Amino acid sequence: MSAERQTSKTCFDAEREPEFVSGETDRGRALPRPRSTAVFDGPDRAAARAYMKGIGFDDAALSRPTIGIANTWTEAMPCNFHLRGLAAHIKQGVRAAGGTPMEFNTVAISDGITMGTKGMKTSLVSREVIADSIELMARGYQFDAIVTVAACDKTIPGAVMALARLDIPGVLLYGGSIAPGRWHDKDVTIVELFEALGAHAAGKMSDEELKSLEDVVSPGAGACGGQFTANTMACAFEALGIAPGGSSMVPAEDPDKATVAERIGELVIRVLADDLRPSQVITRESLENAIACVCASGGSTNGVLHLLAVAREAGVQLSIDDFERISRNTPLLADLKPGGRFVATDLYRAGGVPLILSRLAEAGILHPDAITVSGRTIGEEAAAAAERPGQEVVRELSDPIKREGGLAIVRGNLAPEGAVVKLAGTERTGQTGPARIFESEEECFRAVKDQAIQPGDMIVIRNEGPAGGPGMREMLQVTAAIVGEGLGEEVALLTDGRFSGATRGLMVGHVAPEAVKGGPIAALRDGDEVTIDVEARKLEVALSAAEIERRIAEYEPPEPEYRTGVLAKYARTVSSASDGALTV
Repeated sequence: MSAERQTSKTCFDAEREPEFVSGETDRGRALPRPRSTAVFDGPDRAAARAYMKGIGFDDAALSRPTIGIANTWTEAMPCNFHLRGLAAHIKQGVRAAGGTPMEFNTVAISDGITMGTKGMKTSLVSREVIADSIELMARGYQFDAIVTVAACDKTIPGAVMALARLDIPGVLLYGGSIAPGRWHDKDVTIVELFEALGAHAAGKMSDEELKSLEDVVSPGAGACGGQFTANTMACAFEALGIAPGGSSMVPAEDPDKATVAERIGELVIRVLADDLRPSQVITRESLENAIACVCASGGSTNGVLHLLAVAREAGVQLSIDDFERISRNTPLLADLKPGGRFVATDLYRAGGVPLILSRLAEAGILHPDAITVSGRTIGEEAAAAAERPGQEVVRELSDPIKREGGLAIVRGNLAPEGAVVKLAGTERTGQTGPARIFESEEECFRAVKDQAIQPGDMIVIRNEGPAGGPGMREMLQVTAAIVGEGLGEEVALLTDGRFSGATRGLMVGHVAPEAVKGGPIAALRDGDEVTIDVEARKLEVALSAAEIERRIAEYEPPEPEYRTGVLAKYARTVSSASDGALTV
């Protein structure tokens, strides 16, 4: 048996594998239908049954538990393109285990495709819409349980936010990573293409070279291949326990992914029979496990935003200071892109998320008794890890990439509510330099393309926060172009917006409060001396408190671009990035 297949078999405990038939569990009890009876049982519900019979459901199907399959499939991106096929396998598993699946869809926005355009403003907003739409469908149809199927960045936390909010038995399936492309005899991901844009603008890459990279970098279906936001959140939610152990890193187009999907369809019936709810899985301890996994894997700064949001939905107290505390005590162990050598499919072959968890358990960082949807504890999932001999993706505890994790929270007179720095992918721990102010991402990107950025500059992009953007755009097009021009280790960037998981270099995001909410970033002017000191966890400008206050009072942010519609509504209701950028 291949190493890949050995790894995928750790998804479920064989002793607990569901074997339900004819609407009964292996314990001989009828399967519960705590919600769907109100929709389909009794003479008063004849019309509801009639509607469903007209599209293929019979009396037997309507007498079984109804399982909502919340799919984020779309034809508009590779990340979620294959999810319809996976949903079909989930439904097979649900039927085999005695349930009746009912699939529905929601929105999905590709960060990679919208990157650098106004369309990117919709990405984080879509997280709320995804959670809201799953909630509405589940409450409307009163499903007995839910399987959420997600892949691209915001679809994953949106799905888990909905599960936490609903608190009915549910399971997450991550669609899996794309395979890497091959270019000049090396593995490449989409980040190499974004960085190539900077090299091309600087005259370091020809049109033909750029086109040849474009043609191979995204070779099929699946989410972006490095430890960018999608894979970061997939790892985090497996560590959280809401996705079964070993399920997430099975690649999108691996034949075993269909098997995993079918078994998750079976598993959700077990979860329903046991009445295992998200509130039992999403706890303070499991969230800390998820944070540790993000830190150990060198994951995206978006993990901060999304785990804070999930905690709020679950009613669990969590703050950005918890990320700082856990990162300080968690070594960086996974040698993954964008800062490292390997991609998600390599992590899968090495042993997947259970291997990272086993290292955390060995270090005494993991809360081993946290329950997971598989019915096992996270400690048991970690103990089941199958490490591939000779793998180099996940380091031993005695040989970490860094002694501390991949994230840091900085504060100071520029960020009284905090800001987030990604430490993986750069050895730099600070810079002091003159501020170069840009009022939007587009304004900054034009300067990068025109090669107007100088070594030593402290680039500031404001009015891109949750309300100011609106939508808190990612800055990958800018940050990757800076790296591509060869300035990645010579400039720093801070913003009230956010970064892609593919970003590397000394970059400070989520600066809070944001400019349009009166944050001190609004007080900055060209030439002000700004200091990032990661060791001291400081982000400061050499101005007095009185001068900062005076300038904030004088600052006039740009006029809102959207006065009606979903983006305007989002801008009016969204909370600070330091609180997860939730709509309230």
